[in-house]
Amino acid sequence: MQPYGVNQLRKMFLEFFESKGHLAMKSFSLVPHNDKSLLLINSGMAPLKPYFTGQEIPPRKRVTTCQKCIRTGDIENVGKTARHGTFFEMLGNFSFGDYFKEEAIAWSWEFLTEVVGLDPDRLYPSVYLEDDEAFEIWNKKMGIPAERIFKFGKEDNFWEHGSGPCGPCSEIYYDRGEKYGCGREDCTVGCECDRYMEIWNNVFTQFDNDGKGHYEELEQKNIDTGMGLERLASVVQDVDSIFDVDTIKALRDHVCRLAKVEYGKDENTDVSIRVITDHIRSVTFMISDGIMPSNEGRGYVLRRLLRRACRHGRLLNIEGNFLPELALTVIEGSKDGYPELEEKKDFILNVIAKEEEQFNKTIDQGLGILSDMIKEMEEKGTKTLSGDETFRLYDTYGFPIDLTKEILEEKGMDVDEEGFHAAMEVQRQTARAARGVTNYMGADVTVYESIDPSITSTFVGYENLTCVSEITVLTTETEIVDALSDGEKGTIFVKETPFYATSGGQEADTGVIRTAEGEFQVEDTIKLLGGKIGHVGRVVKGMIKTGDQAELAVDEEKRALSARNHSATHLLQKALRTVLGTHVEQAGSSVNEDRLRFDFTHFSALTPEELKKVEEIVNENIAKGLPVEVQNMPIEEARKTGAQALFGEKYGDIVRVVNMGGFSIEFCGGTHVKNTSEIMALKILSETGVAAGVRRIEALTSKGLLKYYDALEQRLNEAAKALKATPENLAEKIGHMMSENKALHSEVESLKSKLAQDAMGDVMDQVQEVKGVKLLAAEVDGVDMNGLRDLGDQLKEKLGEGVVVLASGNDGKVSLMVTATEAAMKQGAHAGNLVKAIAGLVGGGGGGRPNMAQAGGKNPAGIKDALGKAKETLEGQLS
Repeated sequence: MQPYGVNQLRKMFLEFFESKGHLAMKSFSLVPHNDKSLLLINSGMAPLKPYFTGQEIPPRKRVTTCQKCIRTGDIENVGKTARHGTFFEMLGNFSFGDYFKEEAIAWSWEFLTEVVGLDPDRLYPSVYLEDDEAFEIWNKKMGIPAERIFKFGKEDNFWEHGSGPCGPCSEIYYDRGEKYGCGREDCTVGCECDRYMEIWNNVFTQFDNDGKGHYEELEQKNIDTGMGLERLASVVQDVDSIFDVDTIKALRDHVCRLAKVEYGKDENTDVSIRVITDHIRSVTFMISDGIMPSNEGRGYVLRRLLRRACRHGRLLNIEGNFLPELALTVIEGSKDGYPELEEKKDFILNVIAKEEEQFNKTIDQGLGILSDMIKEMEEKGTKTLSGDETFRLYDTYGFPIDLTKEILEEKGMDVDEEGFHAAMEVQRQTARAARGVTNYMGADVTVYESIDPSITSTFVGYENLTCVSEITVLTTETEIVDALSDGEKGTIFVKETPFYATSGGQEADTGVIRTAEGEFQVEDTIKLLGGKIGHVGRVVKGMIKTGDQAELAVDEEKRALSARNHSATHLLQKALRTVLGTHVEQAGSSVNEDRLRFDFTHFSALTPEELKKVEEIVNENIAKGLPVEVQNMPIEEARKTGAQALFGEKYGDIVRVVNMGGFSIEFCGGTHVKNTSEIMALKILSETGVAAGVRRIEALTSKGLLKYYDALEQRLNEAAKALKATPENLAEKIGHMMSENKALHSEVESLKSKLAQDAMGDVMDQVQEVKGVKLLAAEVDGVDMNGLRDLGDQLKEKLGEGVVVLASGNDGKVSLMVTATEAAMKQGAHAGNLVKAIAGLVGGGGGGRPNMAQAGGKNPAGIKDALGKAKETLEGQLS
């Protein structure tokens, strides 16, 4: 066996499957396309999902790829072991309803043993214990002894993910030898040690799982097979781990040179070397695919990896910015397979350099602050860093929570993650309300966090839309103040408020706050930590002061309309569960005075019949005028009523239950109608997919629905007026016009045909003979491309055998058409090449098949020359 390099193995794999009729496709971007279920592409089949599901037609039924992938699920283990990495390349061959088990198994064995040259006696297949077909193929057709074929259960050899397509797997293990083993006498395939390494996985997608344990055979069976390129390389090169294969070792050695250390001498040092080696690969490839550092989504993954690499560089005492230099080594080692790395080299290096420089400016200060925090924790004997302190490190010094956790873990400590995320949510809410969250009082505290924590607010708005209460706190966008004057923006806090703050999908109340001296327009209401409710807006008259008695009045119409839409979502969820099944769970919602949006778990688009049924059920229960009763009760008692809880939501001991006449019973803290008849009616506008297994319905009720129908009626009247009809007979009028249009179109086509015939004249007199092949090259006036094609067919029929070249000038444009008969093509005539050769003379271009081709141009004056050149070109083609 030759110790092939990573780039060689990639090429060998793709070329092998190309020889088996596969289309070798370039790696897809790490950014998923039209797939909201993934943050980053994490497997070879992930970007091909639309081909497996039938949403898109594959370019060929057999496809092979080497796909770049990133997985960050076990990022904490990267570096600690030589097994884990975030970036890897996945080799794969795929069949979309073409070949199945026999070919997939045979080709995997052929590639490993005959192409790569692995010793067949060191390869061991495994199959799903109930997959007798795969076992028979390995045993009878491939000649593998039964005792060398291992049968495993679902956990190891059956691929499925919830409901949908699934199937058994057949893996191939390679015996790396006793030096990698655990030394136990019963060590064999399936052992947890490093001796038997799984290098190939054939997935036979042959069943459809309904999610309830029922499996049906798929009509179209697919093959999804994969193999980690780096893992294969470690076997072929007979090295300990992926960090020892040629391209990655070159990068690892570069890290060692920068750090002036030797790999394998110190475990702590090795951890840092592996972290940097792995992470710089991920970072380089991510940036090449357009991912930029940020604090959210895949940009946050990038920033997290880059900053971990930076910190481990410091642990190795690498001085200055070093990551761009390492990125060059990544590019050099992988550009053969991924030319985009070289093409975007400058961009990649620039992004990495700026991010590293930015982090280095803050990391020293942050490390110093964290060190002080650790000392304080040690003095107090505590093991957990508070969420607020963790967030301060993140927000002020750019420390990702993962980095803080990692440093604390080295000291046997951890962080309050729940408190951190709560602080993060405060930041999101305040940013949304466009208040000065990035402006700090003193060092690093937001204006809201500076409020006395003993100050709270009580919501009294379920029954009352007005109340009188004392103003406890006033803030501008940057500081706590005693008063707000006319025109100033700010936030008002009171002891009691009827204003509902945005939560649970229901948008906030707006309205007005009045005092003896001033008036404040409430534009938003926000819920903050510590039970505080802030009224955000501006003073529109006079002055508002702390301690004033204020009259708070909610916009009644907006609240009523929002409540109708909110109550409608409860009816909608129950109707969906009734029609589709109890797997339906709320996955998000948004309601305001204008419309409602409801996201729910379901695995396919609703049919028109299902949508109609859902809408009917909702409207039936609106028409029934169901009473809406609200109760606060212990959570266990609430569960006994059958009340629907929001999936994944955390509830306290006492919960608020909204019961709509026994039809819908849900846990809910929002505002609602007192009777379902207030909703008036519901109309579903759209049903779409928003993520894997999540659908979205948008709908209207009450006033929003009336406005919708008013607008619809207006458009209908406008359309009727334009067609000189009435709304009542509009459909009849359109039908009549379409019939008339069809008749006119037919007449036009007939006239065109006649014109073409007239234009043809007696062109048969222009037939020439070129090397024994008839050529008719003629100009006809005022005929479009469709007419030329029809004319060409007629002339070819008259000609018998030969080549027809037609040109027509029309409104300053030229159309060229060439057609050749079977006998002419056998002698060398090629319509596509002929039209290419002459099109330039009319200022255009074109092409086509050997038997028919066309071109366009912008120079009618060149037609004569083009037709003259047709003879010369044909002469050159004929043997």
